[in-house]
Amino acid sequence: QVQLVESGGGLVQAGGSLRLSCVVPGSISSINWMAWYRQAPGKQRKLVAAITSRGSTDYDDSVKGRFAISRDNAKNTVYLQMKNLEPEDTAVYYCNADIQLLGDAWGQGTLVTVSS
Repeated sequence: QVQLVESGGGLVQAGGSLRLSCVVPGSISSINWMAWYRQAPGKQRKLVAAITSRGSTDYDDSVKGRFAISRDNAKNTVYLQMKNLEPEDTAVYYCNADIQLLGDAWGQGTLVTVSS
């Protein structure tokens, strides 16, 4: 089972920005889609943004216009640029990837806290 490695979480004031990164370690043949989920306290994990191997993206309505997902296929890395953060964005953010021949993989989560 591949464990994705996330970084970039932290504490930020409302209106601020953060950039999350997630690396798929090891020698990987191909990664299909990559995505970011988040789970706020007491709530279910929810898809935030996704990106296909060709660069097509999709976003939850709550983050459209504020968050941007991108990927660097040469580095097996996906990013989530978050701007104009709101207290409601506070959550643990998880990276997810669909890896060729290995299947679904998750990161350990990185905490994002937005203070008002």
